Amino acid sequence: MQVEQCATAPVMEQPVVDIEVEVAPGGVLLPALLPSGSDVTPDDAEAAGAEATRSEEIRGLLAAIRRLETIVVEETTALTTGQKVDFDDFSARKSRSMLEFVRLMRARMHLGGETEITEEIRRLREKLERNRSLLEMHYDAVREVAAIIVKAIKDAESDGTYTGRAARDTK
Repeated sequence: MQVEQCATAPVMEQPVVDIEVEVAPGGVLLPALLPSGSDVTPDDAEAAGAEATRSEEIRGLLAAIRRLETIVVEETTALTTGQKVDFDDFSARKSRSMLEFVRLMRARMHLGGETEITEEIRRLREKLERNRSLLEMHYDAVREVAAIIVKAIKDAESDGTYTGRAARDTK
């Protein structure tokens, strides 16, 4: 009886599909299903490939922008909360990340009109401006403290011989 049920079961036809193997980053092989040649024209396949490449470029550029933004936010947070800040480390990390960002932008200038990228760059610029403002404030404070220390050292080393006479001369 089971044989009869199997024999009467409907058979579903599936379109013929070519399988191509792609090599992903890290050397991992991934199968890629391609529609049969009758469904896709060479122009369609080229356009789809170009769109996939463009999408990958956008994701890569957005990732670089977000990495830089993360470093800037991390330093800004450390500055505003009074945490110990390793300026050399932050400077090196920001420099590397900026270099990566600039290289990607130069290589993909055609992506500059993408609204998502434009918005991310605008947000990054705002965060960089806030970071610059805080760094400038800290630099000014360090300069003032250094001036106070230099004055205190000069005053401590002086026996008052010349400063006393100068003070009397002005009277």
